[in-house]
Amino acid sequence: MVGTFTRDLIQRAPAIARPHIIDSKTVDCEYMQHFEIRTSDASTPAHIHIPLDYFTCRDCLRELNDHDNRRYRYPFINCTQCGPRYTLIRALPYDRNNTTMSIFTLCEKCQREYNDPLERRFHAEPIACADCGPQLQYRDKADTIEDSDLALQRSIKALQDGQIIAVKGIGGYHLLCDAGNDDAIISLRTHKPRPDKPLAVMFPSAGEDELELIRQAAVLSADEAALIRSPARPIVIVDKKSDTGLSSHIAPGLQQIGVFLPYSPLHHLLLQSFARPVVATSANISGEPLLSEQQEVQQRLSHISDAFLHHNRAIARPADDSLVRIISGHARLLRSGRGMAPMELTLPYAIARPTLAVGGHMKNTIALAWSTRMVIAPHIGDLDSPRSQAIFEQIITDLQQLYEVRAERVVCDAHHGYASHRWAYQCGLAVIPVFHHHAHAATLELEYPQQTPWLVFTWDGVGYGEDNSLWGGEALLGRPGSWQRVASFRPFRIPGAERGARQPWRSAAALCWHAGLDYKAPQEHKLVRHAWENNINCANTSAVGRLFDAAAALTGLLQQASYEGQGPMLLEANSTRLQQLQALPISERDDILQADWKPLLPILMDHTISLPQRCNHFHATLAATLVEQASLARQRYGDFQVGLAGGVFQNKRLTEFVIAELESEGFRVCYNQSIPCNDGGLCAGQIMEAITAV
Repeated sequence: MVGTFTRDLIQRAPAIARPHIIDSKTVDCEYMQHFEIRTSDASTPAHIHIPLDYFTCRDCLRELNDHDNRRYRYPFINCTQCGPRYTLIRALPYDRNNTTMSIFTLCEKCQREYNDPLERRFHAEPIACADCGPQLQYRDKADTIEDSDLALQRSIKALQDGQIIAVKGIGGYHLLCDAGNDDAIISLRTHKPRPDKPLAVMFPSAGEDELELIRQAAVLSADEAALIRSPARPIVIVDKKSDTGLSSHIAPGLQQIGVFLPYSPLHHLLLQSFARPVVATSANISGEPLLSEQQEVQQRLSHISDAFLHHNRAIARPADDSLVRIISGHARLLRSGRGMAPMELTLPYAIARPTLAVGGHMKNTIALAWSTRMVIAPHIGDLDSPRSQAIFEQIITDLQQLYEVRAERVVCDAHHGYASHRWAYQCGLAVIPVFHHHAHAATLELEYPQQTPWLVFTWDGVGYGEDNSLWGGEALLGRPGSWQRVASFRPFRIPGAERGARQPWRSAAALCWHAGLDYKAPQEHKLVRHAWENNINCANTSAVGRLFDAAAALTGLLQQASYEGQGPMLLEANSTRLQQLQALPISERDDILQADWKPLLPILMDHTISLPQRCNHFHATLAATLVEQASLARQRYGDFQVGLAGGVFQNKRLTEFVIAELESEGFRVCYNQSIPCNDGGLCAGQIMEAITAV
């Protein structure tokens, strides 16, 4: 009996549960007359775990659509197995009075359910109903509607009329519009502004497995289907079909779209009635954290949104949607958010002092570590704006307060220009600076604790390196706290420094001028050439991400990017099938195996060769070069495990080909899965580096 209970406790756990048995022992039987959950004792030593925000469970959905149920069509239905948690907790212990639901006094019926151990809502802290809980409010330029049912109906009518509506959800607002309406999407893109960056699409649940409508628009593998339906309900990047029924403006020039299912009862009600997919993009100013306050969203997004659907359940802190992609048969987290963060991981070694890691500047995320525990907060965003920096500081305070851990030191990126770096040196704590790509490399040992050394390829846009240049094409040998740069790419200097990330033509021009080839920049040609020749405002870099930018410009795909990574994404979208090619020339410079990108240029610039062929050649040549560098390093340094880290490895086509080629050469390959390989994972790597610091 006890064995059966122990087994079922693990194997038959609810979808959102992650049980594990720490210890077991035999005790004498004691007769109990009843079962109870006692009031939390805040005086005991804290071993705190923050519950995540989860999707609406099947039982609540059944009640939501049951005419005879008292919570019929109530937009805030939830139980112990679903609903918001992290985004409404103000303090711990997790009791109702410590959440944003504390202002709602339970009615007699809800109180009875809350107190009854036999009820599904026994101690469900966000419990509510239409008589005692949160309500909807609709607002547009002409009307304000306080009645929840009418507010919902009016919002559905706005979507049907082709309008854009800002809808308050679990962790903040979404901007919603008809995913098949070109005019609405163009208006959204024009006013946000977000001219090209792909937009996520939320599909109504349909069919036995909820995916019937998504399958009409996208090709789903079994892994992708399972991921879309997982408790976190993330946005999943999938291949789209040629005839999707969706607007062509959703993901211009790309062969993939981000899809997800409704995860809150409000989303279900909207999508059920609208009966078509909607664009559901973060309601924010591009790059900033999600907006979550009614007044602020109306002030800052009134030029975008035709209407607003608010509710009066406060959001304690914003949490954007998680973003995931299946690569090489495994789910790879690209953005940590609702349903997946705060993410708790066990450190392979204890950290000596409570430590805060403040990440990078782009895709910022922070981490807090103590003992053998590490908690990674949800995605914050780019730290360019005052609001981003305010949320950054709020999350730092919240994380320490919620877990009752006070950081004694701070780890930051070594780049002096990062806002997170400046904050670290102003906070008053001891600071440990960590080089950008050391942090990327160190994330692998967190996910794959090993005793053997690593060779980690850290390919990304740019990051501050040990020689004061901008790295991004490195292979680092060693372990966290002890990395040796053993491979890289021929460096080149980009005119305009940081502007190169949004102007791929600058990288293209730099490569051509270094190689002695003629390249007429699309703008400011003479001035830029003069600056480059005289090394004025030029950044020296070895970044593979900038090679991707250059390739996008040289192939004619993109000269000016409207979002980070646009050029590389277009290159991947236009690449069809890779085959083995010869590696770039590799020479030894100061004990570093340096690959020369020059042979790529003639092929990329040859417009007599088809665009897919040139894109295939670029990807396959980089893959061959990586494998060759790994093979030469093995001859020189002996055995190691190969790791892939950095934003370049978000590229599914390149990464899968690289893994296959490395494995065929006998290498064991590891790559980030639960931690983003992009800059969203830097904080985790910074913690791993700090473990080795005195």
